[in-house]
Amino acid sequence: MGAAGKAKVCHMTSAHPPEDIRIFRKECVSLAKAGYDVYLVEPGGTYEKDNVHIIGVGPLPGSRRERMASFSKKVYKAALSVDADIYHFHDPELLPYGLKLKKRGKRVIFDSHEKYTEQIKTKEYLPAPLRSLIAFAYGAYERHALRKIDGLVFPCLKDGRNPFEGQCRRIAFLDNVPLLEELYDYYDPDSEKWDRSVCCLGSLTRARGITQLVRAASMAGAEVYLAGNFSPDSYQEEVLSMPEASCVHYMGRVSREDVRKTLSHCRIGAAVGLNVGQYNKFDNLATKSYEYMAMGLPSIMAKNPYCDKLLSDYCFAVCIDPEDVEAYASAIRYLLDHPKEARQMGEAGRRAVQEKFNWGVEETKLLALYEEILSEK
Repeated sequence: MGAAGKAKVCHMTSAHPPEDIRIFRKECVSLAKAGYDVYLVEPGGTYEKDNVHIIGVGPLPGSRRERMASFSKKVYKAALSVDADIYHFHDPELLPYGLKLKKRGKRVIFDSHEKYTEQIKTKEYLPAPLRSLIAFAYGAYERHALRKIDGLVFPCLKDGRNPFEGQCRRIAFLDNVPLLEELYDYYDPDSEKWDRSVCCLGSLTRARGITQLVRAASMAGAEVYLAGNFSPDSYQEEVLSMPEASCVHYMGRVSREDVRKTLSHCRIGAAVGLNVGQYNKFDNLATKSYEYMAMGLPSIMAKNPYCDKLLSDYCFAVCIDPEDVEAYASAIRYLLDHPKEARQMGEAGRRAVQEKFNWGVEETKLLALYEEILSEK
């Protein structure tokens, strides 16, 4: 146990940047506020913030292979020195170390931010003929590991059902929804808007429909603001050399302060993933969609049964076929040319965040999972 009898908790990541919003700002800070003695082993430096002891293990390697091999081992060794009661890791390459910790008698939680068996199938850095085979092999190993550890965290259900049914003894569904104080409270309905602006924030990949967004925005006479990292790197050159790319403003990876500024100035948020891999199959929205909602932006999203159901309660978006660029362009034109209706959609999104899609709701599920694990003899 930690100081003053509190349970000692150690979160681990070998792939996420320092002070990742989900890992640090939401989960670690929530646990610290609840009285846990919280450590976070991550890339970067060592310091303390918001009552979380951050143990840095140096900069993220530039090589994916190095990160998954020697760097993940470095994270494990640093975490082992904490001697925590619960270890909570956030990357699939740490699964073998989760099992090692379990063999040492520790309580272990895997926080699966994505459905990796589906995500692997969209990874362009993997040879196309091998993607399904790698996904199958990873899935078999993941199922083996989940049977042995104490808990799993995953964002959501799939068609109302548990996608990990029978694989782990405990599961908490924690959607990656916003902290009210980070975005929602910064909303200014009278902020100056960039003319005919559409934004897309986060990971910029082919599967997330960036190519279709640029084409649609060009057709609609709109300007596109992209913030985040392209993956793979070659996709950046491909997008920025498109004939329609004169409408693109690429901002690179930006700070959370610049995220707020961008969302304050843009008129529409785009989150139209293609129907590949894990996209449009699960009962949740992209993280960026929740952020658009918190900041009062109407959204354009891919049409699927979950979104249709959600929009019957909160009409905050226009849903389209992600492959239909004409429909995409029409949705952009509609929202730009009908500011009253667009503003009503933005207000509906903010209401949904206030009532349902905020971290305060999810935090209770995280704390309940920890209490259940610690109460087991």
